[in-house]
Amino acid sequence: MESEDTKKIQEMKTDLNLLLECLKYQMDNPLSQKEALVTIHSICQQNSDAGVYFREIGGLMFVKNLARSSEHSMVKEAALYTLGTVAEKNVYCQQTLCTSELFEDLIWFLSNNDSNTNLKRMSVYVILVLVSNNRTGQTLVRETGCFKILSELFRAVLSKYELNLSDKNVFQNYQLWSSVCGTLCVCVNNPQNDENQRLCCSLFPHANDWLKNCMMPEIIRPLCSFIGLTLANNTHVQKYFISVGGLDVLCQVLVQLESDSHKTLSSAKLAVVVTKTVDACIADNSTFGEVLSKYHIVSKLLALLLHESLDSAEKFSIILTLGHCTETCEENQYDLFKNNGLPLMIQALTESQNEELNKAATFVLCNCKKITEKLSLNLRECPFDEKEAEQLQDINMKEKNIEEYWKKAKDILHRIEQLEREENEEKTQREKYKDNVSSMNINIQNTLKHLHTDSIGPKAEDKDTSQSRKLQSYKSHGFMSKACTKDNQMKTLLNSANPVNACYRESGQSKTLYKANPSCNQNLQEETFEKKDSVSQSSVCVFKHPNPIVKNRKQQLPVTDPFTLCSDIINKEVINFLSADNCPKIFKYRCSGCIAVGKSLNSRNFSKLLHSCPYQCDRHKVIVEAEDRYKSELRKSLIYNKKILLTPRKRQLLNNERTTSGGISEYI
Repeated sequence: MESEDTKKIQEMKTDLNLLLECLKYQMDNPLSQKEALVTIHSICQQNSDAGVYFREIGGLMFVKNLARSSEHSMVKEAALYTLGTVAEKNVYCQQTLCTSELFEDLIWFLSNNDSNTNLKRMSVYVILVLVSNNRTGQTLVRETGCFKILSELFRAVLSKYELNLSDKNVFQNYQLWSSVCGTLCVCVNNPQNDENQRLCCSLFPHANDWLKNCMMPEIIRPLCSFIGLTLANNTHVQKYFISVGGLDVLCQVLVQLESDSHKTLSSAKLAVVVTKTVDACIADNSTFGEVLSKYHIVSKLLALLLHESLDSAEKFSIILTLGHCTETCEENQYDLFKNNGLPLMIQALTESQNEELNKAATFVLCNCKKITEKLSLNLRECPFDEKEAEQLQDINMKEKNIEEYWKKAKDILHRIEQLEREENEEKTQREKYKDNVSSMNINIQNTLKHLHTDSIGPKAEDKDTSQSRKLQSYKSHGFMSKACTKDNQMKTLLNSANPVNACYRESGQSKTLYKANPSCNQNLQEETFEKKDSVSQSSVCVFKHPNPIVKNRKQQLPVTDPFTLCSDIINKEVINFLSADNCPKIFKYRCSGCIAVGKSLNSRNFSKLLHSCPYQCDRHKVIVEAEDRYKSELRKSLIYNKKILLTPRKRQLLNNERTTSGGISEYI
């Protein structure tokens, strides 16, 4: 493969060298030179590296000089066309050709009366390529006077409003004029050039005349592109355009095209082009939207929006223009309301999957919120003209439907606002959490550690248990539902969600499945919960901790650990607590065991504290009942087997008693 690519590159270099030699040695044969230039153009168009090599061997400068010095028009045209292609395909060649010297040569071609239309067209094409995406070119086109020549061509090339494009000469002039429009567009845009935009202001009156007198798509499309890019993000130019009647002309054209759109598809597509130009004029200053109200542009846009042939991008342009029309103008808002625009926006918001279109529809709903509420509550008291009395009566007949639509709109807006509030609250909670969660974790860990000590006797250190306490504190302060949206936080939550987790099961037993909060994604549930025996040990022990190490014990009691007896109950309680949809974000303490955080507690006084509390929470109530059952079972077992001892101290006392009296004492 590499050898083939190398071979092609070598062949390309060989061809360019031979073609350059042909140009040099065929100076008396313009036809051969033209054919050589066309072949060079074809090679450079297919491979951008060919233009770089052609520049390295001096071919680019030779063709540039050939375009200036040749006496034959066909050679000049072919040379300019080749220069434009090479510069268009390679930015280095564009920078090499972007000089004031070349712009002056192009000005001479455009201003010379002996230059034919095709040569002028090729000259405009080279200017377009040199200026495109190039601020240096935009500056040179202005400083060298080339912009002035282009403006003159814009005014003078087409002399009649009625164009017969079937005529060859007229069609060539139209092509030149269209090329001039495209070149003026790149002179003011990408990057945006404020100075060139202001220079183009002088062409607005001429453009308005053409829009009023010629409704041909071949004229409207280039003019709308030129006007839209010249107005873009420039308030000064927008004000001037409105002052010379440009916005009124666009509105008139839009009304006519919308009327014709019911007959022809091309008129609907062209109406969208004009709509984009109108939007460019009012986007930066919504007060200009008042000009549109006298032409009832909002109703025309709503009618255009219902056209079946439009795609989502075109509908987005229409809805965005509606948003700018209704941003500050109440007349346009009322026009949207009475022309059934509200349900159309709701329909677009609920049915479309296009995010940008949904944002535009939301923009319109937010603009019309106040006036719609006022109209829906009392339509008869609206301060509008007498001419609209009949329309108000029609709207009054449909008041119920309007209220229903507005209820839907309110719900949608309420959801959007709620999402924004939740996002802000989440950020605030995270900031507070960074400052306060460490001290809170310490208190909760101490309490739960004493609680665990009361069930197993002496203190036992368990890192997994302390980690679970931390996660419980996160949940009690509203972070649990937020954590379910991320994989890492989800897995950490599942590993330590149960606050009292002492289920002693063998590795061969089945794993307990944990029901996640309903807000968690289904894919997270499948990924985290459905674990098999082949997974790692850390993931296997989601709900299983190692047996606690008990100090000062010479033999293991045969009695099951009390937390094992109540593990199923505790698991159910915790699952219900975590999976509740209306789980409060802030944990509310309900009993003495909950509010005893920070006190010096041990296994004895904490148990007494729980038994003395008349209002126990569900969790501590389960623990107390489990402890009582455990003691009851222990008493029964001691009756049948009095050799079972509870503490080393009592075992020592019993041994002493055996040596003295030979009897067995009961210790309950």
